[in-house]
Order: sequence, then C-alpha cells, then structure tokens
Amino acid sequence: MEVALLLVVLLLGVVSGHPSCYSNDGDSSLKVFHISSPCSPFRPKTPLSWAETVLQMQADDHTRLAYLSSLVAGRSFVPIGSGRQLIQSPTYIVRAKIGTPPQTLLMALDTSADIAMVPCAGCLGCTSAPFAFAKSTTFKPIDCAAAQCKQVQNTNCLGTTCLMNMTYGASSIAANLGQDNITLATDSVAGYSFGCIQKAVGSSLPAQGVLGLGRGPLSLISQSKTLYKSIFSYCLPSFKSPNFAGTLRLGPNGQPKNMKYTPLLANPRRPSLYYVKLIGIKVGPKLVNIPPTAFALNPSNGAGTIIDSGTVFTRLVTPAYTAVRDEFRRRMGRNAVVSSLGGFDTCYTVPINKQVPTMTFLFDGAELSMKQENFLIYSSAGGVTCLAMSASPSLNVIANMQQQNHRIVFDLANSRIGISAETCS
Repeated sequence: MEVALLLVVLLLGVVSGHPSCYSNDGDSSLKVFHISSPCSPFRPKTPLSWAETVLQMQADDHTRLAYLSSLVAGRSFVPIGSGRQLIQSPTYIVRAKIGTPPQTLLMALDTSADIAMVPCAGCLGCTSAPFAFAKSTTFKPIDCAAAQCKQVQNTNCLGTTCLMNMTYGASSIAANLGQDNITLATDSVAGYSFGCIQKAVGSSLPAQGVLGLGRGPLSLISQSKTLYKSIFSYCLPSFKSPNFAGTLRLGPNGQPKNMKYTPLLANPRRPSLYYVKLIGIKVGPKLVNIPPTAFALNPSNGAGTIIDSGTVFTRLVTPAYTAVRDEFRRRMGRNAVVSSLGGFDTCYTVPINKQVPTMTFLFDGAELSMKQENFLIYSSAGGVTCLAMSASPSLNVIANMQQQNHRIVFDLANSRIGISAETCS
C-alpha cells in the first residue's frame, strides 16, 4: 500500500484502538512509533500516490534543511524548527505523560531541538488537543528571574511570567515557560521545564508537541542528568515494518555493551546539534574519492556533519554527493537510463539488485553500514527506484531513513555516539 511510505504530520493526543498501542512502556524504555503507524491517530486519512508522497517528503526535508542551516549559521535562535517543519516533516513519536493527574501526549522526537514545546489550553490558533495545565496540581509558570528564562533566546516578561516569542516562516508563536512533572515509561522527572504555547499565527503552525533531545541546557537529557546520566539511545523502525515500533532507551541500563563509538564534536555556533566526524563513504566495497574538505567541521560557518532524527533523506554537500551519486550510477552500468523525481536525480525503472548491495558511512572509530532499504526508495509497484539522498549547500545531515534499524547511542557524558545494526522494526 503506497501510504506505507513515510507520511507527514506531527501529533499530540490519544492513541488509536490498535492493541499494541496500549502495551506498557517500562524500564526506562519507550516504544517509538512512526507517524504512519496504526498507533498514530493523525496518520493521513487520504492516501497519496507514491510520487506525491515522495515529492511531499522532499519539500518538507528542504524546509528542515533550511532550518538546520540557519541554526548553524547563527541566523536563528528558535528552539524548534519552522512551523512547516513541525507540522509536515516526517517524524517519530513516543508516549509521555505530563502533569498531576497525568495527561497522555504523543510527542515527536527531535535531536536538533532543546526545550519541549506543547500546545496548551486556551491557545489561540492551535489546532490540536491541548495540555490542560490548569487541571494539573503540579504545574507552575516559570518566573522571569529564574535561570531557565535566561537560557532561552527571545524572552520577555508579563508581570513575573517568562514569555517566549518565536517568528519563522509564515508563523509567529508565543509561549509561556512552565514547569510540571513528566513521566516517561515508569520514570518521573519533577519540575520539567517546557514551552506552553499560548498563541500561534500564520500558515505554518506547530500543531503538536516536541520532545527536545538536543545538547542544550533545557533539553530532556540536560534536565534529567541525575536520572539518566546524560545517555540515551534509539532504534528507529523502518516505515515498511507492519508494526512501526522501535525503542527510545533512556539512561545507561540496557544499552549495548559491545559497539563502536565516534567522538562528538562541538560547534560553538550551535552547541545543541550532534556533530560527528565523517571521514569517508563506501558505495559497495569501493571507497569513494571525496575531498576531506567536504566533511570538515568549520566553526566559522557551521559546516560539518550532524546526526538528526527529524530529516528523512540524507543530505551531503555537493562535492560529496556528486561523487557518491556518480559511483552509484557507474555500478548501475552505462546502459541504465537515469531519470529524476523531484529532488532525486538518480532514479531507475530497471531492477537494482546486486549492483549496489550496501553503502557505508565511515566515521572516526565507527561506521554506519546500510542495506538497500536504507538508501533506496521504491515505488510500491516496483516500477521506480531512486537513490534516497541529495545535495546540500553547506551541511551534511545523516537522516532518519539511513539510521533505521540501527541502535544510535548518544553518550553525552563521554562525548561520543555509538552505532550498531539492530532489527528494531
């Protein structure tokens, strides 16, 4: 079914009636669902054609890339992506509970966001079921003099309440900074700080909640250091999996014992993002000839390589992408007719079997070895196959399609990221 491809909406609310949606999270481990999961109440009701779906994903990725590029260039300080990205970018979600008594939310994972953002009761312009903060006995607004207010850009005060104002795309958002208890699996984090959205204006609105997993001071990982020891991991399910369920594992318990790690790098322009040292790419067994400058971290302009959970298709700077694409085409043979689909410039109507069985991203100390399902996207009828990556003007982004069915460990305490294959669908 064509709708089984990655589809696009951000969600918050109650889970559907699918039996597996109600299975309990536990032991600091949460189920991760794709937006197309039977557990997603906001999965698209009207199926798109395969081509329409791919084009929509590309458009949303383009918006996400523009947002990430603005962050690393220092042109934007908003804690989350553009409104269009928040509504339409493909995403993975987990179940969280906020408040006392707890209210269940399905929040989107975002490794490139820090502070969580939740539409709250009384929000003007919000389109989703809000968090009823007045019904929570443990909710309280954050005072302007509090340290958290100083850790967020573009804040002001209304009386003593700390307010956040964000403008991006065609939308403007106003939120109060608040605190409440958040429960993940069986763990509770008291006094969790987040943005409680009060007003949203424009055509690109953040319809649902975001759970920020970045490296900043107000991310979940920073606010739960005592509990989770600054370590988490996820295994993202393939969108072709019938159950669409992976896991988000919080804290050191249950993390893989034997895996290879690559150091985390720091970019002072955007310290929240997960920069890594990409040193090479293999297409099949061949190491592609790519100039080292294509991968180099440049603090002055934010160039380098990041791992991101919200982008679908990997983006490589033009010299790297061109070299990878040309080697892929070479292995397909001179007589294979190349076509394009939107932003994908390497598509075929002939079967791709043994020509390119694998692709490997080589990092300093670790590697991401991918099967065809991680770098090829197929029409459901099998008529068209495209290389599922494209060029970027300045930033390499290792995206979630390429991460699927791998355990990615974010070990901030030891400043490293671990990578290992794992069937998690």
